[in-house]
Amino acid sequence: MEIKELGHVVLYVHDVERSAAFYRDILGFRQIMPDPAGGSPLPFKAAAFSSGRTHHELLLIEVGEDAAELPPGRRVGMYHFGLKVGDTDDELRAVLAWIQERGVTLAGASDHTVTHSLYIFDPDGNEIELYVDVPGVDWRNDPSLFASPIRPLRL
Repeated sequence: MEIKELGHVVLYVHDVERSAAFYRDILGFRQIMPDPAGGSPLPFKAAAFSSGRTHHELLLIEVGEDAAELPPGRRVGMYHFGLKVGDTDDELRAVLAWIQERGVTLAGASDHTVTHSLYIFDPDGNEIELYVDVPGVDWRNDPSLFASPIRPLRL
């Protein structure tokens, strides 16, 4: 078996409308379901998004306000997922301004040598990395660059 690519991420959320608004209106995902004109064919509340690369990259499934919160700190499970938002630091600076204008709190910023990354949380506390690949870093021919020490990002 060979994995060809990471296809999609599915997240449980408290309130699908609130989370859908975040992923659609703040992060710019194209919502493909539910279709405002036709509703959802699923037997539960959900929203799906695609950048156009595949049928869906993100699916949100509502579990209700009474569902347990994500525990803070070190735990088993997903740490974060990354979304490439451009190819240059100028694009990353524009993303930073965009999210700050919309009240999204920046949780961190890191220079990973191969990427420059901003970290935020969605409405349910899922951590998201917004990143650009650093031009000229040849990680394909030198995979050790991936394990470079993490430094503070200076945009």
